[in-house]
Amino acid sequence: MKALIGLSACLFVGASAFAQVPTIDDKHLKIAAELRDEALKSSIGYEVVESLTTEVGPRMAGTPGDAAAVKWGVAKLQELGFDKVWTEPVTFPTWKRGSEKAEVISPYPQPLVITALGFSVGTPEGGLSAEIIEFDTLEDLVNAPEGIAEGKIIFIKNRMKRARDGSGYGPAVSARGRGAVEAAKKGAVAIIIRSIGTDSHRMAHTGMMRYEEGVKRIPAAALSAPDADLLENMIRRGKPVTVKLEIEAEDGPDYTSQNVIGEIRGSEKPDEYIILGAHLDSWDLGTGALDDGAGIGITVAAAELIARLPERPKRSIRVIMFANEEQGLVGGKAYAEAHKDELSRIITAAESDFGAGKIWRVDSRVKQEAIPVVEKMVKVMEPLGISYGNNRAGGGPDLIPLRGYGISVFSLRQDGTDYFDYHHTPDDTFDKIEKESLDQNTAAYVVLAYIAAQMEGDFGFGIE
Repeated sequence: MKALIGLSACLFVGASAFAQVPTIDDKHLKIAAELRDEALKSSIGYEVVESLTTEVGPRMAGTPGDAAAVKWGVAKLQELGFDKVWTEPVTFPTWKRGSEKAEVISPYPQPLVITALGFSVGTPEGGLSAEIIEFDTLEDLVNAPEGIAEGKIIFIKNRMKRARDGSGYGPAVSARGRGAVEAAKKGAVAIIIRSIGTDSHRMAHTGMMRYEEGVKRIPAAALSAPDADLLENMIRRGKPVTVKLEIEAEDGPDYTSQNVIGEIRGSEKPDEYIILGAHLDSWDLGTGALDDGAGIGITVAAAELIARLPERPKRSIRVIMFANEEQGLVGGKAYAEAHKDELSRIITAAESDFGAGKIWRVDSRVKQEAIPVVEKMVKVMEPLGISYGNNRAGGGPDLIPLRGYGISVFSLRQDGTDYFDYHHTPDDTFDKIEKESLDQNTAAYVVLAYIAAQMEGDFGFGIE
């Protein structure tokens, strides 16, 4: 018998809301295959991304673009025939970017391409000029002697490694997140980092950074890859290199945005649901096509395909357009808190937030008894070039708070070989979306959602 489980019970490992052995019959596997094939012919996901990037464009949290995106999301879900559409509030502090300029003053005067990192403070009026001190990695900076960078601008030059699964991001991004704090501890007046990306274009990648209470807040910016190379070449010549930074940036007031939610209601068990997630916000430099307009298009299209069937599935399909993922998974945390007393109703969840490259592998996080259903699910996906990976799925960034409570999740692994060429840059635009790849993603998500909605039993709850 299904029961609502409170927060304390959510933390119990190994609990399951159901006793039935999970199964899926051939009839529903056949329908899942038909939905897969229909997704490959559908243009809904592609049209959704085009609509979002054209009619809204950049939608950084707390800006007019954010508000426009919420209105767009509600209208789009209603237009596509979702049975229920609503919003839930998400409140957070805001940040505003202004003008940005950098240049080498000596010994070889040249302009540099930079962008401020999210929530960086600005430079003093008129900018600041200081000698550069170079570090290979954040770890080298942390281990450097106290006071080594007194009055200087720290430059961290570590390069992100390209990888199909995006595994180079984690080791590199720490320089962006904690670099300003560690630089200030060494006496620096500012920090610039080589952009966290894999491209060689002369554009910089923004992204979130953090300050620490009790540590001086210094300006933080990312440098385009070619300009990072240029700076390295200058430093290698053995002469002091002086850079001038002029950055306008400031904190703003608290702002309330919304998680936008659309639901295809289940016919037999409408209060049990599958989450298909993506985040609605983007950074301000591009139009957020890959990050995460693609995810919005994929998940909306998958649910819309299921809604076309003559009969609704047994369980509900809930599409969540999360607010403000970029600045700290704020929408995901808000959803988990607002729904913590109904977590046992979530059959499983998956988030699309890695661009529009083709899915090549599926990972699950389910109880062992449900693995046979997962294997049948992946069998339906095999014509898409997808294989099964392991049972250690993460689910996606906005699902981290829910996963911490023990819900089942799936990770549909996309090919991210070139994703970080565009990530958080002005070049994250609609022309980077390949319709064929986007449709393949939709096909995989619709198989997952439909089988999870129709299966007997469940994927487990309280999963480690």
